[in-house]
Amino acid sequence: MPTTIIRSKVKYKKISDDDGYIDAQFRKPPPKVPWKALMLAVFLFSVGTLLLVFGSLLFTGYFDVKYADRTYPLLILGSLMFIPGFYHVRIAYYAWKGYRGYSFEDIPDFD
Repeated sequence: MPTTIIRSKVKYKKISDDDGYIDAQFRKPPPKVPWKALMLAVFLFSVGTLLLVFGSLLFTGYFDVKYADRTYPLLILGSLMFIPGFYHVRIAYYAWKGYRGYSFEDIPDFD
């Protein structure tokens, strides 16, 4: 039997491993810093601290007794300002230092 080679018109092509995606598509861009929210957090933290200090001084009697009726409003308002201010300043500090699990994306932005 004679050996004949049959030539086919089908052209074969190597399948590439490239599926059209690059690694850079799946990397997260660095988060932008929400400056307005950070300034608000610093403001709340600072004013809340001052109100808590003055309220504590009124409560302990360091200031004159005639101002005693202003003690509880200062303590309540100071607490309402201090707690969220401290919380967001702490998150911003940890994100700035690069601690794992903290990011500027955790702070709500007002833009």
